[in-house]
Amino acid sequence: MRFICVTNAGRILGLGDLGANGMGIPVGKLQLYTAAAGVPPQGLLPMYLDAGTNNETYLADPLYVGLRQHRPPTEELYAFVDEFVAAVQEVFPNCCLHFEDWTGVDAIALLTRYRDKVSCYNDDIQGTAGVTLAGMINALKISGGQLKDQRILFLGAGSAAIGLADLIVSALGQQGIAPAVARQQIRLFDTQGLVVAGRPGLAAHKLPYAHKLPPSKPFNHLDLASECPQIVAAVEDFKPTALIGVSTVGKLFSREVVEAMSRHNARPIIFALSNPTEKHECLPGDAYEWSRGKVVYAGGVQFPAVHLGGQTFLPSQANNLYIFPAVGMAIYATNAKRVTDEMFIEAAHAVADQVNTEQLKLGMLFPPQSNILEVEIQTAARVAKLVFDSGLARVDRPAGMVAFIRQHVYKPEYQALV
Repeated sequence: MRFICVTNAGRILGLGDLGANGMGIPVGKLQLYTAAAGVPPQGLLPMYLDAGTNNETYLADPLYVGLRQHRPPTEELYAFVDEFVAAVQEVFPNCCLHFEDWTGVDAIALLTRYRDKVSCYNDDIQGTAGVTLAGMINALKISGGQLKDQRILFLGAGSAAIGLADLIVSALGQQGIAPAVARQQIRLFDTQGLVVAGRPGLAAHKLPYAHKLPPSKPFNHLDLASECPQIVAAVEDFKPTALIGVSTVGKLFSREVVEAMSRHNARPIIFALSNPTEKHECLPGDAYEWSRGKVVYAGGVQFPAVHLGGQTFLPSQANNLYIFPAVGMAIYATNAKRVTDEMFIEAAHAVADQVNTEQLKLGMLFPPQSNILEVEIQTAARVAKLVFDSGLARVDRPAGMVAFIRQHVYKPEYQALV
């Protein structure tokens, strides 16, 4: 085995705790390794670590196939995962662990626990961050700004938001910006309102982004009308250049919010990344209409073209499939010892560079998915070069990176039986 995509199905998409019913997720993710980037399927193993579920509906369902018990305390769960990770190192020493759809706190904690010890990554954190960074890179080609000058407001402060915030800080670090300075340009908004210093019980992963600001009231997702003034106030105070939704709260970016962003920006950047569609913070048609066509938009799902005022806009889908399969192919080809944030930053730049000027004019921030295999090969080649440059490869450096990646691409061809 070269990759194990492992989940405990604690928090899947906007669906929550699915227990054993989440087994399809690691299967589907690994299918994308092969379909999008050509990673040979015979080395891919999907896995569900069954530690129970807190979904009472499933526990009462006579047809539920998983363990009929509640999830264990954190210490017990992590001890179990420690045993699993140790066993993988013993049985499959060249295997990379792909963590998928764990609860936000566990996702961050487990990545921190293992990332410097074994080859592993978390797609919900680093893959989501990578594709969103690629979108930001191209959005700034449209708006004319630089990453170091952006003020970014996140609606949502879970693993996806923290992963993206951390990757932006790392990307700015490559430009010589100190982490403390970079974090001042980022604010988070969660169910308790604005993340601020001194808030009781604030999770450890949010502390680096807890600034000395006045607290706001808790967020009531059942009454969005009452929350609109609070979000607008945050926009008016911070004047963000980019608004990123990872909240899983549908219609959170109201007309008033989009109009507030448009007052402060000639080309406001609005990414509504939650899915499925009913949990989308803002539909593209509304975003273009309310901003009078000024918005630079990306969504978490695929949408059709939007026609407004004689213009046609092609809303982009910020889909992880642009990033993690390509990074996976680079890891597979180089047999990388570790997986670093720098690999996802390089993948983001590689994806962004494959969008041409005409596509940018239409609002496209990512390459067409119709050419996904070639996009991933080019991206994997750049990530592989970084792996070699970083001294993390366990194979000899080739003469040409693109040719090297193509040598490893799986060819789905039938062979006649003799």
